Amino acid sequence: MPAFTPQFLAFLGTLVGVALYVALLVWAIRRRSDQELAAWLIVVYLAAAMLLQGVEALWRGDVIPRMGVSDFVAVQTFGAFFLSFLLILIVRAFLRLEGWLWLWVGASWALILAILTLDVLPLPEVIWTNGRVMLPREGLTLGWSLLGWLIFMAGTIVHFLTAQHYLRQPSHRNRISYWIPIAILISVNDLLLFAYLPVVGAPLRLAGAALIAYVTLNHHLPDSRLLLRRILIYVVTTSLIVIFYLISTLGVQPLFRALPNYNPLITGAMTAILLAMLFTPMLGVVQRVVDDLLDIQITDAGRMLRQYSESISNILDVQRLANVAMGLILEEMELRRGFLFLVDTETMPDGRRAYRLRAVRSEQERSIPPLVLAEDHPIAVHLAREQKLLLQFDLDLLPKFQEVGFQERQWFSRLDAEVYAPIFANRRWIGLLALGAKLSGQRFSEDDLVTVAALANQTAVALENARLVDHLVKLNQRLTQAYRDLDKANRDLEQLDRTKSDFISIASHELRTPLTVMRGYIEMLSEHPSLDESLKPMIAALHKSTLRLHEIMDSMFDLAQIDARALQLYLQPVDTALLVRNACLDLRKLLADRQLALIVDVPALPLIRADPNILYKVFLHLVNNAIKFTPNGGRIEITGRLVPPNRNDLPDGGVEIVVNDTGVGVDPDFRDLIFTKFYQPGDLDRHSTSKSRFKGGGIGLGLALSKGIVEAHGGRIWVESEGYDEERLPGSQFHVLLPLSRQGDGKTQPMGSAVRWEFGVVQPKQT
Repeated sequence: MPAFTPQFLAFLGTLVGVALYVALLVWAIRRRSDQELAAWLIVVYLAAAMLLQGVEALWRGDVIPRMGVSDFVAVQTFGAFFLSFLLILIVRAFLRLEGWLWLWVGASWALILAILTLDVLPLPEVIWTNGRVMLPREGLTLGWSLLGWLIFMAGTIVHFLTAQHYLRQPSHRNRISYWIPIAILISVNDLLLFAYLPVVGAPLRLAGAALIAYVTLNHHLPDSRLLLRRILIYVVTTSLIVIFYLISTLGVQPLFRALPNYNPLITGAMTAILLAMLFTPMLGVVQRVVDDLLDIQITDAGRMLRQYSESISNILDVQRLANVAMGLILEEMELRRGFLFLVDTETMPDGRRAYRLRAVRSEQERSIPPLVLAEDHPIAVHLAREQKLLLQFDLDLLPKFQEVGFQERQWFSRLDAEVYAPIFANRRWIGLLALGAKLSGQRFSEDDLVTVAALANQTAVALENARLVDHLVKLNQRLTQAYRDLDKANRDLEQLDRTKSDFISIASHELRTPLTVMRGYIEMLSEHPSLDESLKPMIAALHKSTLRLHEIMDSMFDLAQIDARALQLYLQPVDTALLVRNACLDLRKLLADRQLALIVDVPALPLIRADPNILYKVFLHLVNNAIKFTPNGGRIEITGRLVPPNRNDLPDGGVEIVVNDTGVGVDPDFRDLIFTKFYQPGDLDRHSTSKSRFKGGGIGLGLALSKGIVEAHGGRIWVESEGYDEERLPGSQFHVLLPLSRQGDGKTQPMGSAVRWEFGVVQPKQT
């Protein structure tokens, strides 16, 4: 065989085709996914096409000398039928269609083809004839193959055309549009084969197979319309340049040859310069014509971003920001719809972080329910953690989103958007732009996606400022409402306090008279000589209870006068040490009942101007309070000291009396509350009329009355304690600070007597 005969070149071309099929097969196996049926079908398709290419190589290399042209066409026809069957299965897997109908049709068709090929049926040599045309038995097999090829190719075309019509997402339609050239390449290749005009190496089938593998095994494909735009611009521009060059060479240069001093180099150079000058304007015109022809929209990204930034930079209202931002984006990019979502970070019941997406919509617009995504949700991971744009096309097809639930898919599907751009501020996900499809039907190109990402970045600062202002406004509204509620609560408390004061005043006035009458008659009855001895204990108990009620009524009466600022003080010089001693002497029985030790150690102090009868009640209540809250065997110590003058509340100095106990102490949170009326520490079941019971309750007026009396004298009363503890017994210290009055010029401050008195078994003070 000569080295470069046409037969050898054809053999060499088929071998090159086999090598290309091997490369495609290896690439497809590496790109395959175990979960995608289409990938495995592609591998089978490439292997079958490679086998047919190998048969052609052997036939053209005379390795199969007995195979004639008709036999070769028959083998290729059977192969075309099988490839068309695989092709419709690939398309169905590509479109994610379910059902086994076409698989059963193909299997049945292949079974009949095998029966016809093996002569299983006793068919005559001539199946049909009209005298001039006949159908031999061998032709029935080829005819059945051709009919099957036609059905499967028609089904393939119907499948992707139907999908192209019903799919809404431009990215889906763009992916489907690549099947149009695939169908054209394979159909033309097979039709040439059926017409006994096979092209050497079947390059059209090879190109179609390569395109099938590329489209099926790649998720993101270039925009077919933009690709067609580039091809048309290149073809038209090249054609115009060639035409211009031919006109200038064949038409213009002959005119200059008649001129003297004609130089073809100068003429050619001038033609090249003129062509270079016209190239840019001509390219712009061609681009505009092609864009109008294909209805392609090109966005001026720079101008749009500049206008967008200037328009939203000073907006601090979230609703207005959403209106202005969406209005500009929809107008400039010619989109059907757009939404702005705020993203709030919250904690789920299981402790995980979650993101709540809530739309910024006016009251007149259709409401969009919020969506909550856990931080490990595939969509949240893609948007928040990876900080990438999300396409609805990716959400529909990528394996990483297969676990997305039905509700989330429905939520995104109802938006009818195509691109979702996350908005970040200080690395926090704070918002989301959801943009719908273009009015032109184009998909978002790579340049468009870059523009959308830039828009999201520019929105971040304005949205963060608007969110802060919105939070401040809401916080101010809550504070205003809280102030209103607090003011109402204060008014209610004042009304309640007035009601309690009125009750105390009415009760003290109305009950004092009947109690005085009861007390008088009981005392008269107890002194009656004819009283039976068996009744004397009962009369004594009645007398004791009446005295207790009378004491309570006196306290209520004094407190009512304090609240009404009507407490009358009969001021005179008073020795506080003696008042303290007298109060302690009156409580000796209670101290003995509780086995408490009492120490009074008050030095000689200046006399103060006070009402002794009323001030006496303060020390009586304080010591009684210490007895109640100190357990048996405890210790109470009363001390006093002289307080030097100061500029604040004691310009002339003062006298401080401290009642210190080893009791349960006072909770720091209740240090002020214990001086309010009717406050009861502990449980209600501990209330008792007994004065000596440990932690026994009263009516809660002792400390309130003491506070009112001390303040009526211009002094202060407070408590100090480490806290409340019934086991450790930290104790408490009640301080009474009373002011001294200024003496006249030349007069000395009269002094009282020192008091040192002990009661009970005094244990050494523990340190």
